[in-house]
Amino acid sequence: MNKLLLKLLLLPMGLYRSLGADEVQLRALLTVKLKMDDRKPLSTMNMGPKKKKPARFTSFWTAFVSFFTGIIYILPLLALRHEPVLGLWAYFTFFLFLLSFTLITDFSSVLLDTRDKYVVIPLPVDNRTLFLSRLLHILIYIIRIVLPMSLPGWIVMGLINWKLAVWFPLPLILLVCTSLFLVMLLYLLLLRLASPARFKNILNGFQIVLSILLFSSYYLVPQVMESARITDLKLAEVPWVKGFPTFWIAATGSWLLKAGPVAGALGYSLLAVALPAILFWVTVKWLAPGFMSRLASAEQGDEPTTVAAPQKNRRQTAPKKQRWAQWLNQSTEARAGFSLAWIQTGRSRSFRMRVLPTFAYVPVYFFYLLFLNKNASFQQVWEGLPHTARHIGLLYMGAFVLLQTLNYLIMSDQYKAAWVYFAMPLQQPGPVMAGAFKAVWVKYFLPFFLLITAFVVYVWGPAALWDVALALVNVTVFALSISVLMYRYLPFSKVEQMKERGGRFFKMLLIFVIPGALGVGHYLVWLAGFWWLKLTYLLVSSALLWLFWESYRGTSWQQLKTEVE
Repeated sequence: MNKLLLKLLLLPMGLYRSLGADEVQLRALLTVKLKMDDRKPLSTMNMGPKKKKPARFTSFWTAFVSFFTGIIYILPLLALRHEPVLGLWAYFTFFLFLLSFTLITDFSSVLLDTRDKYVVIPLPVDNRTLFLSRLLHILIYIIRIVLPMSLPGWIVMGLINWKLAVWFPLPLILLVCTSLFLVMLLYLLLLRLASPARFKNILNGFQIVLSILLFSSYYLVPQVMESARITDLKLAEVPWVKGFPTFWIAATGSWLLKAGPVAGALGYSLLAVALPAILFWVTVKWLAPGFMSRLASAEQGDEPTTVAAPQKNRRQTAPKKQRWAQWLNQSTEARAGFSLAWIQTGRSRSFRMRVLPTFAYVPVYFFYLLFLNKNASFQQVWEGLPHTARHIGLLYMGAFVLLQTLNYLIMSDQYKAAWVYFAMPLQQPGPVMAGAFKAVWVKYFLPFFLLITAFVVYVWGPAALWDVALALVNVTVFALSISVLMYRYLPFSKVEQMKERGGRFFKMLLIFVIPGALGVGHYLVWLAGFWWLKLTYLLVSSALLWLFWESYRGTSWQQLKTEVE
């Protein structure tokens, strides 16, 4: 499939030459990149460092996952069969959003990869040729995702009108090109306008926001579609959709509908075709020159960011961190672990990218569960909320935020740097691990839990503070029990995807059983309605907290888990 796509994308070689690209170099670069793609293992299949077999059928598995993803996006087509143009607009909007999300999250490393400088830059390769090779490389990969993902929509369109199925390849091409060139344009503009030190921070922020939006749309869009009675929606009621490029693409198919083309269909169709062409021309002709020099400056900008930035902000961050370390830790080893976790979790982009979206997932999922009852209106559900026990479920959802934070506290791409722990005169690693646990508990979990507490007290009243205190202790008990069973690692000493050495199913079962059991016990106590019963449960949970904490803090070198080469 790669060879066929390569031949198709190299057909307009005359256009590429007119833009300043070298034909032989462009073909050679793309051939090598595609061969490396098929040799790259999937993250879901690479379960440990002992697995040395080369990856095969990577493209097939990518297509398989994409096909089932595409089934989600046919909902607007089915819900808006009475208004096909509006249905096509909604379908293409979801499609364009997912493509842009994929580009920003998964392919930024491809576009912004500076490893080429070790092989390609010493050779006489022009900036435009190198940039076009990256652009076409990403385009081929996107096409391999888009084709299987579009099959469900293709089938639905064929059932609605066979002419739409024949026309469907045109909007697919326009969607892919629009998404690709728009994201490329955004990246290059950021490289020009933002300082090298800030560029990757801005990009990381985009990735976090888009991942939250994608998760939110998956759960909340079906509810919004139902509550807004989208099945009765008419195009005349939402004139603002005509300003979207996805509506322009949908307008190109309105000529094939029985109702005839929409008003201004010719102008919209011309805009749909012209937009990706304009974006492509601006990106390659004006912004691609100097591309590698800006990438090199962005890479060099990382070095002062990691060293100089802490020096610059030391007067602001160090006192706060040191005060917390002094107040919450008695031993020097625990203070060192606390300070290490506090600083490193703030600097690591990969840690922020994995952990911060989790804080948005909890309220999204809570409101998703809240409004599952389609027979009740929003006002009815909200007014009846103080008379329910749903605040208990919301409080215990914080357990998964804390668990996610602890999970990535022990992981690092530079895990081999953990040799420094073994070079230190530590009698046991437990105090360092306990200090790191306190750091992420105070820095990430506690502020989030306080926000949930404010919402709970606002809706359920001050009487819910008993439940807040009990949930806080129980969630911490849960996190410590999982840490004792699964996370007896020193901070940032474990490589991601390391193969577990046994008992994986049992441990994963405990992740769901422990908070479930604690939450059910809390719910039964709430049903009883006696304050002294809540106090008794709180005392028992506090005793469990102390036992798990002593076990975790007392971790010896023999109990410690280490990375396996």
